[in-house]
Amino acid sequence: MKLEEGQIWKLEKGFVLIVVWERLAIEYQELVSADATEGEIHRVTKKEFCRLIKHGEMVGVRSDDVPAPAEGE
Repeated sequence: MKLEEGQIWKLEKGFVLIVVWERLAIEYQELVSADATEGEIHRVTKKEFCRLIKHGEMVGVRSDDVPAPAEGE
């Protein structure tokens, strides 16, 4: 499966939304539910992100409402 911006993954501890997809890094937002719009944004390598979602399940894709990361984050 290809990783893309806007994908929502269900994990044991909640949900993550891919905010920015780059060649070597991913910015994702932690969410309490698949419909949530607020959460902490993290930047990790693709390898770290793949380990994070290894046992997760993709539950959907957001297209228009992917939040932009705040300046300086």
